[in-house]
Amino acid sequence: MAQLLVRNLDEAVVERLKARAARAGRSLEAELRDILTAVARPSKEEVLARLDRGRAKLRPPGPGEATVVEMIREDRDGR
Repeated sequence: MAQLLVRNLDEAVVERLKARAARAGRSLEAELRDILTAVARPSKEEVLARLDRGRAKLRPPGPGEATVVEMIREDRDGR
């Protein structure tokens, strides 16, 4: 696992983070880990864009293109 060192944080920010961690009943380190993990998750828009790119690759075969069934059959017949 990676480690991070953040320098020059304002003391007020640190105190707010400590208070937030205390309210959640966990350590400052655990609270910061959860915050950073949540921020690093892909956004809804990023996930939808990735799905759209995947769907574009799964388009039906066009005229003259082999279907998956035909490609499998051809592969089996060639053995």
